[in-house]
Amino acid sequence: MLSAELVSDPDHAPFEHFEIQDLFHLAKNPDSIDWESFRDGVEIHRLYGDGISGPTAALLRFRQEAKVPLHVHEGYEHLLILAGTQRDANGILKPGTLRIHPPGTQHSATSEAGCIVLAIYEKPVRFVE
Repeated sequence: MLSAELVSDPDHAPFEHFEIQDLFHLAKNPDSIDWESFRDGVEIHRLYGDGISGPTAALLRFRQEAKVPLHVHEGYEHLLILAGTQRDANGILKPGTLRIHPPGTQHSATSEAGCIVLAIYEKPVRFVE
């Protein structure tokens, strides 16, 4: 499902890449990957980056009623909702929704029933709370 591999292309030099096949299937089988605690009720699986410097991509799993506190986006954030719903001041995000937060925007996020999202950050976020 989630793998890193060396790929050969006769026209280009081999390169390492990360690949998740059938991303929405992963959301139906969340225990097939390792999760770490991120915030109260929210777990994270980092695909790359450390969340402290440089770009980061991660899967976030919100438990029922979990919340990520108010944070500011120093760079672009791309969110893809894979399962469940997530709510912020702009409304409810449903599965298959891609939302892009530009630099300088801020929000907190909650999930009443729980959700799994793919989050890709150009730069680390800065938590306000």
